Amino acid sequence: MSQEPEDVKPKLNLVIAYEGQQITVKVKTNMKFGKIFEAATQRFGKDSGTFRFTYDGNRINADDTPADLSMEDGDQVDAHLQQVGGGHIPWRSASRY
Repeated sequence: MSQEPEDVKPKLNLVIAYEGQQITVKVKTNMKFGKIFEAATQRFGKDSGTFRFTYDGNRINADDTPADLSMEDGDQVDAHLQQVGGGHIPWRSASRY
């Protein structure tokens, strides 16, 4: 009576979406998102650090794992371009000068 060993590290297919494009990545539930981010960034042809990623509207950190976020097979992660700058610039009236 032999039993097949259980897969202790199940894999998920996650969909990563950016501007209408989608890629699917197969990941282990305990894989840190930092590694997943790098793979997705390369597949979209962008430089490292270009994107910020969200799941269900919440930002994903590089140290998070799919298991931490209770992700399931087929879940979607959204990629957003990193915003640089955006600081406040005081508005000045032309009549002052």
